[in-house]
Amino acid sequence: MSRIVIAPDGRKLAVEERGKPDGSAIFLLHGTPGSRLGPSPRAQVLYRLGVRLVTFDRPGYGLSDRMPERTVADIAADVAAIADELGLERFAVVGRSGGAPHALACAALLPERVTRVAALVSLAPHSAEGLDWFAGMAASNVFEYLVARAGPHLAATRLSSQAEQIRRDPAGKVLSIVMEGGASDRRVFSDHGLRWMMVRNFAEALRHSADGWVDDVLAFNSEWGFDPAVIHAPTLVWHGENDVFAPVEHARWLGRRIPNATVSIQRGGAHLDALSILPSVLPWLMRAS
Repeated sequence: MSRIVIAPDGRKLAVEERGKPDGSAIFLLHGTPGSRLGPSPRAQVLYRLGVRLVTFDRPGYGLSDRMPERTVADIAADVAAIADELGLERFAVVGRSGGAPHALACAALLPERVTRVAALVSLAPHSAEGLDWFAGMAASNVFEYLVARAGPHLAATRLSSQAEQIRRDPAGKVLSIVMEGGASDRRVFSDHGLRWMMVRNFAEALRHSADGWVDDVLAFNSEWGFDPAVIHAPTLVWHGENDVFAPVEHARWLGRRIPNATVSIQRGGAHLDALSILPSVLPWLMRAS
């Protein structure tokens, strides 16, 4: 069920709820680019687990208004506003890919409300000490981030062009990701249901513009606005060892930085395996802290 929530500054946020209405509340933060309609466990799985899953379009994506020059930290206030509107005092948060740093922001900045947090195939901060940020990263992602570091205008020009191509052929974009990712990502892609959800996700994310995508990439190349070391909620950092979109050393860095982190590295896994393991992560997020 979709609805519009108004943020404190008047922006519209498009929100979707699935699963058991009176179940354990878990926010799922989508990837980059992505939307509230991104891949998630099927409704019957959520209901059986007792999960009330909340997703939303980050600013600039789908039906949510843009928030120019936003940081990773800024998303925590949007999550709090949505939780207030839905009557949720405490909740868990899971983020996949580009959503993972934003999930960590919620745990860092909403410590009285976030019970547990899971970061699946996350990037580390661009200034992470001792980390070679680009090592092991696919050439397309390296180029995208280097363009962003050259300036917002260049990032907007490049990503707007890509967004237009995706609007014409979202399935083609999904296929290009899979082919660059390798064997494990191709195995995940063979699931028709997940493939359909990925295509729908890209189409919805970029239906109007590339603004959300641009702002995500710029945020990842800027200071996050918080230090992961301040997170004290139980934290799961999950990664596939063969990920070329967010290399596994990013997860290991986060695991060393976050005091209560449990790091799980899947041998032979890659970026899209985060879609397959999400149903098994949800019960962990529901545990009493």
